[in-house]
Amino acid sequence: MITANFRFYSTLNDLLPAHRQNVSFTHTFGARVSVKDVIESLGVPHPEVGLLLVNSESADFSYILRDADVVSVYPTFTELDASTVSRVQPPSLVTVRFVLDVHLGTLATYLRMLGFDTLYRNDYGDEELARISHTDTRVLLTRDRGLLMRNLVVYGYFLRNTDPQKQLIETIQRFSLDAQIQPFQRCLACNGLLAPVAKDAVIDQLPPNVRERHEQFWRCQQCKRVYWEGTHYQRMQTFVEEVRERLSM
Repeated sequence: MITANFRFYSTLNDLLPAHRQNVSFTHTFGARVSVKDVIESLGVPHPEVGLLLVNSESADFSYILRDADVVSVYPTFTELDASTVSRVQPPSLVTVRFVLDVHLGTLATYLRMLGFDTLYRNDYGDEELARISHTDTRVLLTRDRGLLMRNLVVYGYFLRNTDPQKQLIETIQRFSLDAQIQPFQRCLACNGLLAPVAKDAVIDQLPPNVRERHEQFWRCQQCKRVYWEGTHYQRMQTFVEEVRERLSM
């Protein structure tokens, strides 16, 4: 058996039991185990880790732990370029795009409302989610730690909150997306981009009261759903303003 000393920092402590938060602790495990496997056995998915130090030196996930090793585990960095010191954090994303697991439908709608490229289906399987995240270079958002521990997942985040509105604020803050909010650019149903469309081109799709009251319309370039600035739009505007206000606090 091997015993090593671990210390997790900052937000990674959210993923640990109370008696292991913000303290150094010893952990005993079998021989020839990678540091990645031990970290995940303690409850922290590898995409959450941005910097890994073993005996004060940067290490990668394949490092085989030895007796009396001292392991320091730091979260991913969004504003600090850790590429020169970290051997585990992947390159920063130029554009942050998301794929969400099947339990996050409301959050998917909110993210699309704010203009973020967000894939979601209520029948995605775990294997498919991991594959999409990997091949499309998308951040996998989930409340399932086991899903984030799949080897295919490079970019991922375990949502701490369960309320969709709080999850939205948490996601924007985690990935520093405040300045990238562009409301009403995407279809809430399918994630396609919206484009202005002439009233005559969609008039057969409009309810009678909408034909009489509105002149400006937008159509999803993917699923062809039509949007207009009705009462639903006013409610969404209020929601977006509330989100911006909360982010500025």
